[in-house]
Amino acid sequence: MRGDAAMTDASRRRVLRVSGPGARDFLQGLVTNDVEKLDAGAVYAAMLTPQGKYIADFFLVEDGDAVLVDVADFQADDLVKRLTLYKLRAPVEIEATGLRVRRGTGDPAPDGAVADPRHPALGWRLYGAEEGDDGTDWDAVRVAHCIPEAGSELTPDSFILEAGFERLNGVDFRKGCYVGQEVTARMHHKTELRKGLATVELEGSAEPGARIESDGKAAGTIHTRAGDRAIAYLRLDRVGPEMSAGQARVRLAGEAARPA
Repeated sequence: MRGDAAMTDASRRRVLRVSGPGARDFLQGLVTNDVEKLDAGAVYAAMLTPQGKYIADFFLVEDGDAVLVDVADFQADDLVKRLTLYKLRAPVEIEATGLRVRRGTGDPAPDGAVADPRHPALGWRLYGAEEGDDGTDWDAVRVAHCIPEAGSELTPDSFILEAGFERLNGVDFRKGCYVGQEVTARMHHKTELRKGLATVELEGSAEPGARIESDGKAAGTIHTRAGDRAIAYLRLDRVGPEMSAGQARVRLAGEAARPA
């Protein structure tokens, strides 16, 4: 169950290809994760503004000497424009592919599939001529493990550490510089997060977008809901035992679903 963000469903994907002798070096200077990890499998990463705000998140997958970029369809055109802006004279080409994305949680995974690097519960992804999934309730999986999605929990106002990217293997603090790195590193090393995503339990009716209150003060917002749980964006200093949203009582779920 989602709000208006469902109009830009991140399950609809587009696969780009970055090729050329400088492909890895080019991406390494732009994305939040270490591109050299491609040798071990798919890499989850994001591209940020110079101010450290979220632009898009995506999967990087090795494709011979090239790198595939698996991104939400509604973000793809803007991502291509931004990559092209930074290209300058780099020896790379950025192009669309005709590849489709299949995903699932069934075991064993199909031949050629790659593990989703964010969390084992997210299963596998496969690139080829067909798209679709195995019927997994993806919102339920995301809510259970507090995994944000583009267009829902991830918006242009997001900071990736508040969205849990460290826990989701989406950022590397030991790699070199990338766009937005200074702000992200400062948040990691010098401050304690005061806001962030968490899974909450709901008792009663509360739709995505509902404001969470604690002791009469604004404490956050409900995002994706699945059953009696939801992903919420919270002011962590206002989290308490007596929270509400709409007609629902709200409380934090288990420790594993709390912000890192």
